Amino acid sequence: MTVSWSLECSGCGKTCSADGLPALCECGQPYLVRYGSAPRPKAKSLFRERPWTMWRYREWLPLADGESPVTLGEGGTPLLAVERIATQCGFHDLRVKEEGANPTGSFKARGLSAAVTRAVRAGARRFVVPTAGNAGIALAAYAARAGVAARVYAPVSTPPTILAQIRGFGAELQLVEGHIGDCGRAARAYAAETSAVDMSTLREPYRIEGKKTLGLELAEQLGWTLPDVIVYPTGGGTGLIGMWKAFGELADAGWVRGPLPRLYSVQSTGCAPVVQAFVAGADACTPWPEPETIASGLRVPAPLGDRLMLRALRESHGGAVAVTDAQLRAAARDLQTLAGADARQVAKLGRQPDNVGSHEAAVSRSSSVTRVSPWTSVVAASR
Repeated sequence: MTVSWSLECSGCGKTCSADGLPALCECGQPYLVRYGSAPRPKAKSLFRERPWTMWRYREWLPLADGESPVTLGEGGTPLLAVERIATQCGFHDLRVKEEGANPTGSFKARGLSAAVTRAVRAGARRFVVPTAGNAGIALAAYAARAGVAARVYAPVSTPPTILAQIRGFGAELQLVEGHIGDCGRAARAYAAETSAVDMSTLREPYRIEGKKTLGLELAEQLGWTLPDVIVYPTGGGTGLIGMWKAFGELADAGWVRGPLPRLYSVQSTGCAPVVQAFVAGADACTPWPEPETIASGLRVPAPLGDRLMLRALRESHGGAVAVTDAQLRAAARDLQTLAGADARQVAKLGRQPDNVGSHEAAVSRSSSVTRVSPWTSVVAASR
């Protein structure tokens, strides 16, 4: 099947060709990839002969006939049953999707594989990205794989092990006083000065397509069904946006049936712009002053994808909740000691909350809930 695609602005609706190195629309909002056609459900049979990487879904991805992706074998991560946590939480089926099995240790590998693939095809020879940690590692690795240069801007507070990995892959690392927003400004200035391609979240359209494979993979691993709820620890939000896009595309093409999952965003009380905007009924986030949380990937005070995230939460009839760092630590400890999952990078799946207040979500005992995180794992469950 020949895959063709164009770009559509998520804000003003303007459409344009995908040629070249697209960035933001003139209106300042991100572009989304729109495909000319979708594979028919019978194409599922093709997967039997393909390896378990995210590129098994190439008919759903921006990859033309005859093209080879820049890949390290990302995707195809396991979905693990966690019975003891299921019992503790009142679920009869709870699973963790171990995204830490990706080549660079997080699901950022999915997005950067797709983005680097398209940018290199368009002639890019230098990349730049701001990072709270994992995106910098992933860009450094995929730039090395593609044989191009990369510069990474990271806060000085970034854990030393992450900084060592970025340097280890050969990227040029610049440390910045402040948070990821400050790093973003430095990265944009560098891109303007050098013509480096800015790979920041949503400033190019293809990281979402890579993250979208998380949703495609969950659907396949669950027998082409979907959980009732996805709970997603939210920083920049490309995973949440990408999964919502994947589920809509699958439903439109007849690959899945029934209601789509309700999406729930989880943030730290020390940096919760999405939760604040959702509770207030706003269409966009107000930048969070002085963000602070132990979860560095959630320390994103002004996400560019705020409108897309809020739209997805509301279209799915989901919600948003903020938790304390103490709650994060306790949940991480449970996931590590009761499930053997690296809780620093976990996401959960399950069945349907009954209701969600401003600060908490109640989950029915007979429903299935999915909780997804930008780090290592995704968990699927039913109560």
